[in-house]
Amino acid sequence: MSDAESRTWLTVPDVAERLDSTPGRVRRLIEDRHLLASRRDGVLRVPEVFLNDEGPLPELRGTAVLLGDSGFTDEQAISWLLEPEDSLGVAPIDALLAGRKAEVRRVAQALAF
Repeated sequence: MSDAESRTWLTVPDVAERLDSTPGRVRRLIEDRHLLASRRDGVLRVPEVFLNDEGPLPELRGTAVLLGDSGFTDEQAISWLLEPEDSLGVAPIDALLAGRKAEVRRVAQALAF
């Protein structure tokens, strides 16, 4: 099982409930790249680790935009964020959670397609 598969994934309604919001608002967060989501078993889902108690991780949006600008699809960006990255020693999302935003973005920039 990959690291991405071992993570907890939330449906759009689950995210809406957790954020005390609506599914439409969650879809807007996804469209605006504050969150990344992918279809798993035909259902749009968000990795739970992309959220904190207040909402989407603030560091996620800039990193998601950078990855998209570098040619990553949302699926590829999610996979890169959740899987261990040799140059970081951990999964990029874990490095973001540890306050290593600049380092994560530097590595992401070097991966441009």
